[in-house]
Amino acid sequence: MTIEINNESGIPVDETVLLRLMEHNLAELHVSPDADVAIMLVDEGAMEALHVQWMDEPGPTDVLSFPMDELRPGTEDMPTPAGLLGDIVLCPQVAETQATAAKHSTMDELVLLTTHGLLHLLGFDHAEPEDEREMFGLQKDLIVGFQVTERRRGRT
Repeated sequence: MTIEINNESGIPVDETVLLRLMEHNLAELHVSPDADVAIMLVDEGAMEALHVQWMDEPGPTDVLSFPMDELRPGTEDMPTPAGLLGDIVLCPQVAETQATAAKHSTMDELVLLTTHGLLHLLGFDHAEPEDEREMFGLQKDLIVGFQVTERRRGRT
């Protein structure tokens, strides 16, 4: 599994947390260890340009996902085949603002956004209420599982 993280945002981010998060989430979702995914952290200007170009919406957003091979979660007996999951683009500046409003750390917000972006790469959506319940429930379960794992490791 190749997880590439590239921070071009100018904001220091603990990339090792994002790496462990992706390893945890991909294992929980039974994605092949040979799948590839990239995480880019960009500043507000770059995120706004992507948001306008791909979503036709003004202003920067928190996370964008660009699926490639349209892979889906696997099962223990049949993991997702190897392939290119795609790219997750995060904006730490927007995450910081959202974290303040939610009264948690910017890293907690980036964990949430990275998990959210991964689920989009795997075909989940939240356009319909039923889909939203499924996606956000799985998102919460993955984050709680990761937090438990991190506490066992002695990290926050």
